[in-house]
Amino acid sequence: MKLYDSGRSPNPRRVRIFLAEKGLSVPLVPVDLGKLEQRDGAYLAVNPRGRTPALELDDGEVITESLAICRYFEELHPEPPLFGTGPLGRARVETWQRRIELELLFPVMHVFRHTHPHMAALENPQVPAWAEANRPRVFDFLAFLDGHLRTRDFVADSFSVADITGPYTIDLMKPARLAVPEELAEVRRWHHLIAERPSAKA
Repeated sequence: MKLYDSGRSPNPRRVRIFLAEKGLSVPLVPVDLGKLEQRDGAYLAVNPRGRTPALELDDGEVITESLAICRYFEELHPEPPLFGTGPLGRARVETWQRRIELELLFPVMHVFRHTHPHMAALENPQVPAWAEANRPRVFDFLAFLDGHLRTRDFVADSFSVADITGPYTIDLMKPARLAVPEELAEVRRWHHLIAERPSAKA
């Protein structure tokens, strides 16, 4: 088994943090996005979509998409549960995972990919107007999230995959030249709380 990884990119990082929370170690195969190695024929033979991460199993089967890889490891190693416990607990995690991914991660990614000079080779053409359209969506969701976090440490019943997706998205805001507003104290507290976990260094 080996995991094709591309460093600080958000989706590979989600998998590494998830594995660290599970106490698991998987050999990493680096894929340098700056050198466009994800578009090289050797990597395209692993994942024809040219994206990271990708998990290659011992029998040659390949699982792509970061959340699918996390779910695979959750099934193999259910403790600690990171997708929730019981029907209602799992539904709560799924709700917040979807909200954070669709309403925070995607808008932040659109701003980053359509404004950062280093992304020009990957996002062709860059559309600055699309980045500007997504900026207010980021702050609208963060305000909503701040209200939710006023009565809890984690977005669902306990630490979950949604608490991985959210804080690493906030980390991605910096290169996108976005910042959590000062008045959103609960989001800031939550981000700091998760950043203090040993897995955040994965």
